Amino acid sequence: MSGEAEPKRRRLRAGAIAGVLTAALALLCCAGGAGAFFLTELGGGDDRLRLANQNCTGDFRVEITGEMPRMSEYGEVQLRNAARIIKVGQELQIPPRGWVIAVATAMQESRLRNLANPTVAGSEQLPNEGVGSDHDSVGLFQQRASWGTVEQRMTPEYAARKFYEKLRGVLNWEQLPLTRAAQAVQISAFPDAYAKHESLASAIVNALAGGAARTVPVMNGHVCDAAEDGLIAASGWTAPIPGDVNSGFRTEKRPAHNGADIAARKGTRIRAASSGRVLVARCDPDRAGKLSCDVDGWPGKGGCGWFVDILHAGKIITRYCHLAHKPQVSAGQTVRAGEIIGVIGSSGNSSGPHLHFEVHTDGDRSSHGAIDPVRFMREQGAPLRSVE
Repeated sequence: MSGEAEPKRRRLRAGAIAGVLTAALALLCCAGGAGAFFLTELGGGDDRLRLANQNCTGDFRVEITGEMPRMSEYGEVQLRNAARIIKVGQELQIPPRGWVIAVATAMQESRLRNLANPTVAGSEQLPNEGVGSDHDSVGLFQQRASWGTVEQRMTPEYAARKFYEKLRGVLNWEQLPLTRAAQAVQISAFPDAYAKHESLASAIVNALAGGAARTVPVMNGHVCDAAEDGLIAASGWTAPIPGDVNSGFRTEKRPAHNGADIAARKGTRIRAASSGRVLVARCDPDRAGKLSCDVDGWPGKGGCGWFVDILHAGKIITRYCHLAHKPQVSAGQTVRAGEIIGVIGSSGNSSGPHLHFEVHTDGDRSSHGAIDPVRFMREQGAPLRSVE
Protein backbone atom coordinates (compact mmCIF):
# COMPACT_ATOMS: atom_id res chain seq x y z
CA MET A 1 0.00 0.00 0.00
CA SER A 2 1.13 3.56 -0.60
CA GLY A 3 2.66 5.68 2.15
CA GLU A 4 -0.30 8.05 1.96
CA ALA A 5 -2.82 5.26 2.51
CA GLU A 6 -1.00 3.46 5.30
CA PRO A 7 -2.45 4.23 8.76
CA LYS A 8 0.01 5.76 11.16
CA ARG A 9 1.77 3.35 13.46
CA ARG A 10 0.91 3.99 17.05
CA ARG A 11 1.43 1.87 20.14
CA LEU A 12 -0.67 1.87 23.25
CA ARG A 13 0.76 1.88 26.73
CA ALA A 14 -1.44 0.30 29.35
CA GLY A 15 -3.86 2.89 30.66
CA ALA A 16 -3.28 5.43 27.89
CA ILE A 17 -6.88 5.36 26.75
CA ALA A 18 -8.50 4.94 30.13
CA GLY A 19 -6.87 5.27 33.52
CA VAL A 20 -6.37 2.18 35.58
CA LEU A 21 -8.92 2.03 38.36
CA THR A 22 -7.20 2.49 41.68
CA ALA A 23 -9.43 0.24 43.74
CA ALA A 24 -7.24 -2.59 44.93
CA LEU A 25 -9.80 -5.22 45.75
CA ALA A 26 -8.96 -8.51 47.33
CA LEU A 27 -9.90 -11.69 45.51
CA LEU A 28 -13.56 -11.19 44.72
CA CYS A 29 -15.85 -14.04 45.49
CA CYS A 30 -18.54 -14.66 42.95
CA ALA A 31 -20.56 -17.42 41.31
CA GLY A 32 -18.44 -19.76 39.27
CA GLY A 33 -19.76 -23.29 38.92
CA ALA A 34 -22.66 -24.31 36.75
CA GLY A 35 -24.64 -25.08 39.90
CA ALA A 36 -24.81 -21.38 40.73
CA PHE A 37 -27.13 -20.73 37.78
CA PHE A 38 -30.51 -21.98 36.71
CA LEU A 39 -29.76 -21.55 33.01
CA THR A 40 -31.69 -23.68 30.57
CA GLU A 41 -32.03 -21.76 27.28
CA LEU A 42 -29.85 -22.59 24.27
CA GLY A 43 -27.37 -25.37 23.83
CA GLY A 44 -25.14 -27.15 21.38
CA GLY A 45 -23.86 -25.88 18.07
CA ASP A 46 -21.35 -26.63 15.33
CA ASP A 47 -17.64 -26.08 15.77
CA ARG A 48 -16.25 -22.76 14.59
CA LEU A 49 -12.89 -22.45 12.92
CA ARG A 50 -10.65 -19.86 14.55
CA LEU A 51 -7.40 -18.49 13.18
CA ALA A 52 -4.61 -17.63 15.57
CA ASN A 53 -4.38 -13.84 15.45
CA GLN A 54 -1.08 -12.27 14.61
CA ASN A 55 0.49 -9.70 16.88
CA CYS A 56 -1.00 -6.27 16.35
CA THR A 57 1.82 -3.90 15.45
CA GLY A 58 0.06 -1.15 13.51
CA ASP A 59 1.77 -2.22 10.26
CA PHE A 60 -1.14 -3.39 8.12
CA ARG A 61 0.68 -4.17 4.89
CA VAL A 62 -1.03 -6.95 2.96
CA GLU A 63 0.68 -9.08 0.32
CA ILE A 64 -1.36 -10.11 -2.72
CA THR A 65 1.30 -12.36 -4.26
CA GLY A 66 2.98 -13.65 -1.11
CA GLU A 67 2.39 -16.86 0.81
CA MET A 68 -1.11 -17.17 2.24
CA PRO A 69 -2.02 -18.54 5.70
CA ARG A 70 -3.32 -22.11 5.80
CA MET A 71 -6.94 -22.67 6.77
CA SER A 72 -9.24 -25.66 6.66
CA GLU A 73 -12.27 -23.71 5.39
CA TYR A 74 -10.63 -21.49 2.78
CA GLY A 75 -7.89 -22.24 0.30
CA GLU A 76 -5.05 -20.15 -1.06
CA VAL A 77 -7.09 -18.67 -3.92
CA GLN A 78 -9.89 -17.59 -1.60
CA LEU A 79 -7.53 -15.99 0.92
CA ARG A 80 -5.75 -14.20 -1.92
CA ASN A 81 -9.13 -12.74 -2.88
CA ALA A 82 -9.57 -11.60 0.72
CA ALA A 83 -6.16 -9.94 0.50
CA ARG A 84 -7.26 -8.13 -2.66
CA ILE A 85 -10.36 -6.86 -0.86
CA ILE A 86 -8.28 -5.58 2.05
CA LYS A 87 -5.72 -3.99 -0.30
CA VAL A 88 -8.41 -1.99 -2.09
CA GLY A 89 -9.79 -0.85 1.26
CA GLN A 90 -6.33 0.38 2.22
CA GLU A 91 -5.92 2.24 -1.06
CA LEU A 92 -9.26 3.97 -0.50
CA GLN A 93 -8.22 4.75 3.09
CA ILE A 94 -11.19 2.82 4.45
CA PRO A 95 -10.55 1.99 8.14
CA PRO A 96 -10.04 -1.68 9.14
CA ARG A 97 -13.66 -2.06 10.27
CA GLY A 98 -14.60 -1.70 6.61
CA TRP A 99 -12.17 -4.46 5.62
CA VAL A 100 -13.84 -6.83 8.08
CA ILE A 101 -17.30 -5.95 6.73
CA ALA A 102 -16.19 -6.38 3.12
CA VAL A 103 -14.47 -9.72 3.71
CA ALA A 104 -17.47 -11.05 5.68
CA THR A 105 -19.80 -9.95 2.88
CA ALA A 106 -17.75 -11.76 0.22
CA MET A 107 -17.63 -14.83 2.46
CA GLN A 108 -21.43 -14.91 2.48
CA GLU A 109 -21.98 -14.00 -1.17
CA SER A 110 -19.39 -16.21 -2.88
CA ARG A 111 -17.26 -17.97 -0.25
CA LEU A 112 -14.49 -15.63 -1.44
CA ARG A 113 -14.61 -17.00 -5.00
CA ASN A 114 -14.84 -14.99 -8.20
CA LEU A 115 -17.97 -16.62 -9.63
CA ALA A 116 -19.25 -16.69 -13.20
CA ASN A 117 -22.94 -17.24 -14.00
CA PRO A 118 -24.35 -19.35 -16.88
CA THR A 119 -27.22 -16.88 -17.32
CA VAL A 120 -24.78 -13.97 -17.82
CA ALA A 121 -23.36 -13.98 -21.33
CA GLY A 122 -19.58 -14.03 -21.51
CA SER A 123 -18.99 -14.55 -17.78
CA GLU A 124 -17.82 -18.15 -18.11
CA GLN A 125 -15.21 -17.11 -20.66
CA LEU A 126 -13.64 -14.71 -18.16
CA PRO A 127 -11.22 -15.88 -15.43
CA ASN A 128 -13.32 -17.40 -12.65
CA GLU A 129 -13.22 -19.78 -9.71
CA GLY A 130 -16.61 -21.39 -10.05
CA VAL A 131 -20.16 -20.85 -11.22
CA GLY A 132 -23.04 -19.29 -9.33
CA SER A 133 -26.70 -19.00 -10.23
CA ASP A 134 -28.13 -15.98 -8.38
CA HIS A 135 -30.11 -13.97 -10.96
CA ASP A 136 -27.59 -12.00 -13.05
CA SER A 137 -25.03 -11.75 -10.22
CA VAL A 138 -21.34 -12.42 -10.73
CA GLY A 139 -18.03 -11.96 -8.94
CA LEU A 140 -16.84 -11.92 -5.35
CA PHE A 141 -19.74 -9.79 -4.12
CA GLN A 142 -22.37 -11.24 -6.49
CA GLN A 143 -23.04 -7.81 -7.95
CA ARG A 144 -25.83 -7.41 -10.48
CA ALA A 145 -25.81 -5.63 -13.84
CA SER A 146 -26.35 -2.15 -12.37
CA TRP A 147 -22.94 -2.36 -10.66
CA GLY A 148 -20.97 -2.45 -13.92
CA THR A 149 -20.12 -4.53 -16.97
CA VAL A 150 -19.62 -8.27 -16.66
CA GLU A 151 -15.86 -7.88 -17.03
CA GLN A 152 -15.77 -5.14 -14.38
CA ARG A 153 -17.83 -7.07 -11.84
CA MET A 154 -15.62 -10.13 -12.32
CA THR A 155 -12.48 -8.12 -11.60
CA PRO A 156 -11.95 -8.48 -7.82
CA GLU A 157 -10.40 -5.03 -7.38
CA TYR A 158 -13.28 -3.32 -9.22
CA ALA A 159 -15.91 -5.28 -7.28
CA ALA A 160 -14.27 -4.42 -3.95
CA ARG A 161 -13.96 -0.76 -4.88
CA LYS A 162 -17.66 -0.54 -5.75
CA PHE A 163 -18.55 -2.20 -2.44
CA TYR A 164 -16.46 0.26 -0.43
CA GLU A 165 -17.78 3.25 -2.36
CA LYS A 166 -21.33 2.33 -1.49
CA LEU A 167 -20.38 1.46 2.11
CA ARG A 168 -18.94 4.94 2.57
CA GLY A 169 -22.34 6.35 1.64
CA VAL A 170 -24.08 4.48 4.49
CA LEU A 171 -24.72 6.85 7.39
CA ASN A 172 -22.60 5.97 10.45
CA TRP A 173 -21.61 2.64 8.92
CA GLU A 174 -18.69 2.19 11.35
CA GLN A 175 -21.10 2.19 14.31
CA LEU A 176 -23.59 -0.22 12.76
CA PRO A 177 -23.63 -3.96 13.45
CA LEU A 178 -21.81 -5.73 10.61
CA THR A 179 -24.94 -7.34 9.20
CA ARG A 180 -26.76 -3.99 8.96
CA ALA A 181 -23.82 -2.27 7.27
CA ALA A 182 -23.41 -5.13 4.77
CA GLN A 183 -27.14 -5.27 4.09
CA ALA A 184 -27.28 -1.53 3.42
CA VAL A 185 -24.83 -2.13 0.57
CA GLN A 186 -25.99 -5.49 -0.76
CA ILE A 187 -29.80 -5.33 -0.22
CA SER A 188 -29.82 -9.10 0.19
CA ALA A 189 -32.87 -11.34 0.46
CA PHE A 190 -31.17 -12.77 3.58
CA PRO A 191 -30.25 -9.66 5.59
CA ASP A 192 -29.11 -11.49 8.71
CA ALA A 193 -26.79 -13.91 6.95
CA TYR A 194 -23.65 -11.75 7.13
CA ALA A 195 -23.37 -11.71 10.92
CA LYS A 196 -22.19 -15.31 11.25
CA HIS A 197 -19.01 -14.51 9.34
CA GLU A 198 -17.86 -11.61 11.52
CA SER A 199 -15.53 -13.54 13.82
CA LEU A 200 -13.76 -15.45 11.07
CA ALA A 201 -13.60 -12.37 8.83
CA SER A 202 -11.86 -10.54 11.69
CA ALA A 203 -9.41 -13.43 12.06
CA ILE A 204 -8.68 -13.37 8.31
CA VAL A 205 -8.07 -9.60 8.38
CA ASN A 206 -5.75 -10.07 11.36
CA ALA A 207 -3.83 -12.85 9.63
CA LEU A 208 -3.48 -11.00 6.31
CA ALA A 209 -3.02 -7.45 7.58
CA GLY A 210 -0.98 -7.59 10.77
CA GLY A 211 -3.71 -7.70 13.40
CA ALA A 212 -5.70 -4.80 11.93
CA ALA A 213 -9.05 -6.06 13.28
CA ARG A 214 -7.66 -5.53 16.79
CA THR A 215 -7.41 -1.75 16.38
CA VAL A 216 -9.55 1.27 17.18
CA PRO A 217 -9.47 4.54 15.20
CA VAL A 218 -7.80 7.37 17.10
CA MET A 219 -7.41 10.74 15.38
CA ASN A 220 -5.57 10.06 12.08
CA GLY A 221 -4.28 6.61 12.99
CA HIS A 222 -5.22 3.35 14.63
CA VAL A 223 -4.22 1.98 18.02
CA CYS A 224 -3.85 -1.71 18.83
CA ASP A 225 -5.68 -3.40 21.70
CA ALA A 226 -7.41 -0.31 23.07
CA ALA A 227 -11.13 -1.07 22.67
CA GLU A 228 -12.70 0.04 25.94
CA ASP A 229 -14.73 2.87 27.43
CA GLY A 230 -16.93 3.09 24.33
CA LEU A 231 -14.21 2.59 21.70
CA ILE A 232 -15.05 -0.34 19.39
CA ALA A 233 -12.37 -2.44 17.71
CA ALA A 234 -12.54 -3.25 14.01
CA SER A 235 -13.53 -6.75 15.13
CA GLY A 236 -16.75 -5.27 16.55
CA TRP A 237 -15.78 -5.82 20.23
CA THR A 238 -15.10 -3.62 23.24
CA ALA A 239 -14.20 -4.31 26.88
CA PRO A 240 -17.35 -4.21 29.05
CA ILE A 241 -15.66 -1.92 31.59
CA PRO A 242 -12.18 -0.43 31.92
CA GLY A 243 -10.42 -2.17 34.76
CA ASP A 244 -8.00 -4.86 35.86
CA VAL A 245 -8.76 -8.53 36.29
CA ASN A 246 -8.39 -9.50 39.95
CA SER A 247 -9.46 -13.12 39.65
CA GLY A 248 -9.08 -15.08 36.44
CA PHE A 249 -10.65 -18.02 34.66
CA ARG A 250 -10.53 -21.41 36.42
CA THR A 251 -7.49 -20.70 38.53
CA GLU A 252 -5.81 -23.25 40.77
CA LYS A 253 -7.58 -21.78 43.80
CA ARG A 254 -10.92 -21.41 42.00
CA PRO A 255 -11.19 -24.19 39.38
CA ALA A 256 -14.96 -23.68 38.99
CA HIS A 257 -14.62 -19.93 38.29
CA ASN A 258 -15.95 -19.74 34.73
CA GLY A 259 -15.17 -16.08 34.10
CA ALA A 260 -12.99 -13.16 35.12
CA ASP A 261 -13.62 -10.64 37.90
CA ILE A 262 -12.89 -7.07 36.84
CA ALA A 263 -12.31 -4.48 39.55
CA ALA A 264 -14.62 -1.47 39.40
CA ARG A 265 -16.34 1.09 41.57
CA LYS A 266 -20.02 0.69 42.34
CA GLY A 267 -22.09 2.48 39.73
CA THR A 268 -19.55 2.06 36.90
CA ARG A 269 -21.40 1.68 33.61
CA ILE A 270 -21.27 -1.73 31.93
CA ARG A 271 -21.26 -1.91 28.12
CA ALA A 272 -22.32 -4.71 25.78
CA ALA A 273 -19.05 -6.25 24.58
CA SER A 274 -20.41 -6.63 21.03
CA SER A 275 -23.63 -6.26 19.09
CA GLY A 276 -26.17 -8.97 19.74
CA ARG A 277 -29.50 -10.05 21.19
CA VAL A 278 -30.22 -10.13 24.90
CA LEU A 279 -31.10 -13.67 25.97
CA VAL A 280 -31.59 -13.09 29.68
CA ALA A 281 -31.79 -9.99 31.87
CA ARG A 282 -33.00 -10.88 35.35
CA CYS A 283 -32.22 -11.78 38.94
CA ASP A 284 -30.49 -15.12 39.45
CA PRO A 285 -31.84 -17.03 42.48
CA ASP A 286 -29.46 -17.52 45.41
CA ARG A 287 -28.67 -20.90 46.96
CA ALA A 288 -31.90 -20.74 48.94
CA GLY A 289 -33.89 -20.14 45.75
CA LYS A 290 -34.70 -16.54 46.70
CA LEU A 291 -34.74 -13.64 44.24
CA SER A 292 -32.82 -11.29 46.54
CA CYS A 293 -30.82 -9.18 44.10
CA ASP A 294 -31.75 -5.71 45.38
CA VAL A 295 -29.30 -5.99 48.27
CA ASP A 296 -25.54 -6.44 48.34
CA GLY A 297 -24.54 -10.07 48.42
CA TRP A 298 -21.87 -11.96 50.32
CA PRO A 299 -19.56 -14.95 49.78
CA GLY A 300 -21.55 -18.16 49.89
CA LYS A 301 -24.87 -16.48 49.09
CA GLY A 302 -24.94 -18.09 45.66
CA GLY A 303 -26.20 -16.84 42.35
CA CYS A 304 -25.10 -14.24 39.86
CA GLY A 305 -27.33 -11.49 41.25
CA TRP A 306 -28.71 -9.19 38.59
CA PHE A 307 -27.19 -10.45 35.34
CA VAL A 308 -27.39 -10.24 31.55
CA ASP A 309 -26.59 -12.79 28.84
CA ILE A 310 -26.12 -11.59 25.24
CA LEU A 311 -25.92 -13.77 22.12
CA HIS A 312 -23.47 -12.47 19.49
CA ALA A 313 -22.48 -13.46 15.97
CA GLY A 314 -20.87 -16.88 15.69
CA LYS A 315 -22.89 -18.23 18.65
CA ILE A 316 -20.70 -16.40 21.15
CA ILE A 317 -22.43 -15.54 24.43
CA THR A 318 -21.24 -13.00 26.98
CA ARG A 319 -22.43 -12.86 30.60
CA TYR A 320 -22.36 -9.89 32.99
CA CYS A 321 -22.98 -10.63 36.70
CA HIS A 322 -23.51 -8.77 40.01
CA LEU A 323 -25.20 -5.65 38.61
CA ALA A 324 -26.37 -3.12 41.18
CA HIS A 325 -29.91 -2.83 39.84
CA LYS A 326 -32.28 -4.38 37.37
CA PRO A 327 -30.52 -4.36 33.96
CA GLN A 328 -31.25 -1.51 31.54
CA VAL A 329 -32.01 -4.03 28.77
CA SER A 330 -34.64 -6.74 28.37
CA ALA A 331 -34.70 -10.26 26.95
CA GLY A 332 -35.17 -10.21 23.19
CA GLN A 333 -33.75 -6.70 22.81
CA THR A 334 -31.07 -6.01 20.20
CA VAL A 335 -28.08 -4.08 21.53
CA ARG A 336 -25.12 -2.37 19.86
CA ALA A 337 -21.48 -2.88 20.81
CA GLY A 338 -20.71 -0.45 23.61
CA GLU A 339 -24.35 0.13 24.59
CA ILE A 340 -24.93 0.58 28.33
CA ILE A 341 -26.68 -2.46 29.79
CA GLY A 342 -26.40 -1.76 33.53
CA VAL A 343 -24.06 -0.62 36.31
CA ILE A 344 -21.59 -2.32 38.62
CA GLY A 345 -22.89 -3.60 41.94
CA SER A 346 -22.37 -6.47 44.35
CA SER A 347 -25.56 -8.52 44.12
CA GLY A 348 -25.48 -12.29 44.43
CA ASN A 349 -22.44 -14.34 45.44
CA SER A 350 -20.06 -11.40 45.84
CA SER A 351 -17.74 -9.85 48.43
CA GLY A 352 -17.59 -6.40 46.86
CA PRO A 353 -18.40 -4.31 43.76
CA HIS A 354 -17.02 -5.80 40.55
CA LEU A 355 -18.06 -7.32 37.23
CA HIS A 356 -17.97 -11.06 36.78
CA PHE A 357 -17.61 -11.44 33.00
CA GLU A 358 -17.92 -14.69 31.05
CA VAL A 359 -17.57 -15.73 27.39
CA HIS A 360 -19.22 -18.91 26.06
CA THR A 361 -18.96 -20.57 22.65
CA ASP A 362 -21.33 -22.66 20.51
CA GLY A 363 -24.39 -21.02 22.06
CA ASP A 364 -23.78 -23.05 25.23
CA ARG A 365 -24.59 -21.05 28.35
CA SER A 366 -23.50 -23.81 30.71
CA SER A 367 -20.04 -24.23 32.19
CA HIS A 368 -19.20 -26.56 29.28
CA GLY A 369 -19.32 -23.64 26.85
CA ALA A 370 -17.20 -21.26 28.97
CA ILE A 371 -13.78 -20.18 27.69
CA ASP A 372 -11.13 -17.86 29.10
CA PRO A 373 -12.52 -14.34 28.59
CA VAL A 374 -9.10 -12.71 29.04
CA ARG A 375 -7.63 -14.60 26.10
CA PHE A 376 -10.75 -14.20 23.96
CA MET A 377 -11.07 -10.46 24.49
CA ARG A 378 -7.38 -9.90 23.84
CA GLU A 379 -7.81 -11.61 20.46
CA GLN A 380 -10.62 -9.18 19.66
CA GLY A 381 -8.48 -6.12 20.45
CA ALA A 382 -10.52 -5.43 23.59
CA PRO A 383 -8.22 -6.69 26.37
CA LEU A 384 -9.36 -6.91 29.98
CA ARG A 385 -5.90 -5.80 31.03
CA SER A 386 -5.09 -8.89 33.02
CA VAL A 387 -1.60 -9.11 34.47
CA GLU A 388 -0.43 -12.59 33.58
